[in-house]
Amino acid sequence: MASSPSRPRAIQRTVLRAALAWLLLAWIVAAPAAAGALTRDAMARYFPSPLMVGERDATLPVWPLLRQNATATELVGYAFESIDFAPVPGFSGVPINLLVAIDPKGQFLDVRVVSHHEPVFLEGLGEAPMARFASQYRGLALNQSIAIDTAPRAGPKQDGNVVHIDGVAKATASVRIINQSVLSSALKVARARLGFAGAADPDQIARLKPDVFESLSFEALQREGLVQHVTLTNRQVEEAFADTAAAGIDAEALARPDAVMSDFHVALASVPSVGRNLLTPASWNKLSGRLDPGDHALLVLYEGRYGIIGDDFVAGTAPDRLLLKQNGLAIEMRDLDLDLKTTEPALRGKSLRVFRIIAQSGLDLAHPLELALVVRRAKGMIYPERFHREFFSRLALPARFYDAPAANDRTWVAVWRQRWPDLALLAAGLLVLTVALARQGALTANRRRFAWFRQAYLLFTALFIGWYAQGQLSIVNLTGLLQAMRDGRDLSFFLYDPMSVSLWAFVLVSLLVWGRGTFCGWLCPFGALQEFVGKAARLLRVPQIRLRRATDARLKLLKYLALAAILASVFLAPAWTDALVEAEPFKTAITLNFVRSWPFVLYAGGLLLGSAVVYKFFCRYLCPFGAGLAVLGRFRLLDWLPRRKECGKPCQTCRHRCEYEAIRPDGGIRYEDCFQCMDCVVIHQSDALCAPLIMEKKRARVIPVHSLSA
Repeated sequence: MASSPSRPRAIQRTVLRAALAWLLLAWIVAAPAAAGALTRDAMARYFPSPLMVGERDATLPVWPLLRQNATATELVGYAFESIDFAPVPGFSGVPINLLVAIDPKGQFLDVRVVSHHEPVFLEGLGEAPMARFASQYRGLALNQSIAIDTAPRAGPKQDGNVVHIDGVAKATASVRIINQSVLSSALKVARARLGFAGAADPDQIARLKPDVFESLSFEALQREGLVQHVTLTNRQVEEAFADTAAAGIDAEALARPDAVMSDFHVALASVPSVGRNLLTPASWNKLSGRLDPGDHALLVLYEGRYGIIGDDFVAGTAPDRLLLKQNGLAIEMRDLDLDLKTTEPALRGKSLRVFRIIAQSGLDLAHPLELALVVRRAKGMIYPERFHREFFSRLALPARFYDAPAANDRTWVAVWRQRWPDLALLAAGLLVLTVALARQGALTANRRRFAWFRQAYLLFTALFIGWYAQGQLSIVNLTGLLQAMRDGRDLSFFLYDPMSVSLWAFVLVSLLVWGRGTFCGWLCPFGALQEFVGKAARLLRVPQIRLRRATDARLKLLKYLALAAILASVFLAPAWTDALVEAEPFKTAITLNFVRSWPFVLYAGGLLLGSAVVYKFFCRYLCPFGAGLAVLGRFRLLDWLPRRKECGKPCQTCRHRCEYEAIRPDGGIRYEDCFQCMDCVVIHQSDALCAPLIMEKKRARVIPVHSLSA
């Protein structure tokens, strides 16, 4: 029902006020997530008595957690914020900040959420599911492989060295990013404070092949690089200190410059082809019994006046003169205090030490190890000046003795693998749509058949792409991209949502070919929902409001204002971005199925009611994401909707019937406003609806009559 001439201004004012009211409500109902570094007092609230929070480390942003044990104060662990070590961007493009606490063995004492900007949890699912997910890390350890399940379990369940924890429905990407943040930050702290090496994921390192054994002679072990021999002379050491005040203070080195200062052989004895060939069977069995799965053992046989341990060395501790590094990161090793025997005559008589490298260290057999002998000198008596030099050797394991790193089940690769059935169905749906749009003539030849096809496809979009697969594209994708680019962060966080990435790939291509209408008219779940509401309203004979063209054109500018405000906030007022993106009702209606606090439900419901009387009200006037696509769609390659020379001159049928008012008086299509509903193409194809075709049909009937009379 068109508005009467006496009512247009009142209707304009009403609709404009309603639109502004909805934008204002979207602005004010969502509060941005808080952020900021935790103080010592805040830490103390997280870890109350009997724990004590020590002073924050001056060189590393960690808080020691202490406990009084009789007269001694013992270290319980370290607490830290993940954003200081692993600012992994969340789904919104802003890092999730987690409070993580680990004990000296690499076991998680606690994991809590400090701040985040994840859309699905902000007034959506709420904070409780996120907190429950984080709490599952308590009691787990860095040497375990943690897998996130979609099927609920009764708490963490261990399967070998893999621990399965429950994910959060509708927040798969977010919880995997949380998992990466927890592990990456914890491994960095473990390396720096607990001796664990590197921040690499434990599942992304090469693993030893325990069943591979080759009977090799001592000479063959050396040729293969499995045993390294290092000889350090007095002259070499003296030359290293030549530019320091410690030069010339070693009388022995000056007297015998060519004499051996230190001589040692080093090998990874945990490799069966090394340990079993160098050690007696009893010693090999003894060593194997002291190693846990994933542990390694470094065997060192040495002699000379400067050994690998000092006179004050305590058995069972780390060697004070021997350092192990990999990729520039120190790896802690501990003396096993084992009395082992070697079978090699050339090594008998040398001192022997075996050092354990725990699995949590992340030692990667695919990368060379650097072993450094640290030589220290001191000059002065009361307050001696100390100097040291490091002498490196390199130890590399041939590839046949280890398995190359496998894909990590905690990375985005596994997410794509798990969702391949959904992605296959999406690909099939996109293929169907591509063929349909490419063959629009055949598709629209039959009006009724096209109507059924369009309704079926929109049902697929709403049910599968939207509610089931959670593939609703959103302005949040754009703000997340801008926030990540602004901060110079990696964009890989997008890959944790394969459905959205796949849709984006298709939409970007379709923007270049057909414009914004492919997504807005066919692939937007909320748009499909609006269309169903509008059709239901027509069936129920709800009065329809069709605004004057000038009013419609002015209202369409609102979505561009919303887009500009949201994108500008990313750079000018980041704290407001989370609130402004709530101008979209997608999260409420599609992601969360209206299970949300009442202001958001009221907003989304109001927009749907608006579409019952004004065709696709939100899409046309308020959608910032649609505005963004409209801007990008201006670079399309094709004006692909068919037109006739009579379109607009004089025929106005398509223009008057276009619900989106996307056809100009001259018959041209405004593709930035077109939703590709293809109603105009149906008219163009029909000799019962298209005025030029009707006239041609009439002329065809008249011609035979004249011919007969002639």
